[in-house]
Amino acid sequence: MWPSAPLPGMRRRHFLGAFGAAGLGGLAGCTGSGGGPGSGDSGGTASPPGTPTDGSTPSATDTQGSGATTVNGVEVPVPDSSLRRGAAKDAIPAIVDPAFGEDWSGIEMEVRSGFGGGGRTSRPRLSDGDEVIAVERDGEARAYPLRVLNWHEIVNDSFGGPLLVTYCPLCGSGVTAVRTVDGEPTTFGVSGLLFRNALVMYDERTNSLWSQIAAAAIQGGKVGTALDLVPSAITTWGEFRAQYPEGTVLRPPPESSTVTGRNSTRNYDRNPYAGYESSSQIGIGGSFDDDRLHPKTTVVGVEHGGVARAYPLDRVREAGVVNDEVGGLPVVVAATGSGTLVAYVREADGETLTFERESEGFLAAGGSRWRLLGGRAVDGPHEGTRLDQANTVAGEFFFSWLNFHPETEVWSAE
Repeated sequence: MWPSAPLPGMRRRHFLGAFGAAGLGGLAGCTGSGGGPGSGDSGGTASPPGTPTDGSTPSATDTQGSGATTVNGVEVPVPDSSLRRGAAKDAIPAIVDPAFGEDWSGIEMEVRSGFGGGGRTSRPRLSDGDEVIAVERDGEARAYPLRVLNWHEIVNDSFGGPLLVTYCPLCGSGVTAVRTVDGEPTTFGVSGLLFRNALVMYDERTNSLWSQIAAAAIQGGKVGTALDLVPSAITTWGEFRAQYPEGTVLRPPPESSTVTGRNSTRNYDRNPYAGYESSSQIGIGGSFDDDRLHPKTTVVGVEHGGVARAYPLDRVREAGVVNDEVGGLPVVVAATGSGTLVAYVREADGETLTFERESEGFLAAGGSRWRLLGGRAVDGPHEGTRLDQANTVAGEFFFSWLNFHPETEVWSAE
């Protein structure tokens, strides 16, 4: 139905996300009502995310003197009409006091079996195939399971400094950033609003609204400000443990506390978005008009020098390793059999490298072996050097990348 390679002029297959009672109406991020951080249904702006620092970065740019400003490709401020209410503010309770451990052993909680149903004891455990967002800082690593983020979407952490870990289940997108506004740590929460069918956050300090995927304020006092990004990747618990045997993992509520307290537990043995990933439904009412890929194809996107390019997981996995250039930026893209998909700038110590596949979890270039997860050289002349991440979002569905990069190219080996 979708060609394996892009074909000129083929962009006419149309999907409309129309959901009935049995559709996304029962999902974690798509129900509820109530006022957001702004008034009613609204909620700031920024420019392309830069190297992580200790604060957010003023970065809005005037578009050819028109008076409009653009941040990371988004014209701001975003009008209320471009925002859609999916849930009440904090109905999806962000984690504000996270707890970590070696695994999920010993976790036990009471969960309700359904509306009007009684409670039962749940003892959730992680398996090797469970997906996590992996973050490495200062030689240490933490994993944030999607089994938690599907229900809470935001983790306010302190790990190598104030850290914000976010995941939008509707877009399959993970974004991590420095958790500061105006140079001061703040708490982020789930506004319940969606912009282009993607998560919109609010910050407690200024009550501005922030687009997760743009990593920028789109309404409120901080319009024109971008968050400073922190490298991360979506991988599996098994691959995380293999790469970081001393790493720790986020443990769910009630051990972690949320904006509404420690009793905001959910059934972490259940995926509230089951079936969504394989469907053609787009968020809670979006449309899709592109024949090159299925809308839910997992991609990693790179944008540089006015060029945007999406790298589909299956194609990258089949290629083994991709050495490419995007707008003059040399990049390497690779994936594992379990689905870890990464993109790095293939420059180190003043040298442009050409990578080969060394093994499932390692790449090779310049006489060194490099971890696929994290991009750090473990031996040879570049030992200890870490490649810069080329992507701003740690993987996402193709429709989501397309929503923010409508002129994107799609990489193919052909």
